[in-house]
Amino acid sequence: MRPGAAESDDVALLRAVARGEEEALAALYDRHAGWLTVRLTRRCAMPDVVDQAVQDTFLALWRGAGGYREGGDVAAFIWGIGIRRLIDAIRRESGARRRLRWRAAEPEVVVSAEDQVLVGLTCAEAAVLLGVAEGTVKSRCHRARVALRAALAEPPTGPDTTAPHREAWGTS
Repeated sequence: MRPGAAESDDVALLRAVARGEEEALAALYDRHAGWLTVRLTRRCAMPDVVDQAVQDTFLALWRGAGGYREGGDVAAFIWGIGIRRLIDAIRRESGARRRLRWRAAEPEVVVSAEDQVLVGLTCAEAAVLLGVAEGTVKSRCHRARVALRAALAEPPTGPDTTAPHREAWGTS
């Protein structure tokens, strides 16, 4: 198989899913459900919730395959849907209990509290996942927002930030 063939096959399958071809959805499921289940299991210790999230992911893929803009990898598109479905499933599951049974992710997966909140988790969910207090997550996110605001407010620096001046032809 040539490099990139799997990605182009996935794009073709996703186009077929958008046209309503069930076989294409089955092929995408066979290719991607395994790794998606493993990655979601690393973030949630409730197998039934993970299974529900995987099923919801492919249902959403069936309904919204036309939303893929072909700007990136199909696997990344599926992952984006899957992690949001997992978060929704956890919120539904934890509703009244408010006690989440998260499994801490590997260090290379969890970079910071700010990253977890950007993924779409609430501060409480990120705190449970990271094993820190909710207030710690909130203060880290606040510091990150302040630093980002300051970085965006600074004018660009460098040797010459002005636009180059062009001389007109034939003038001195």
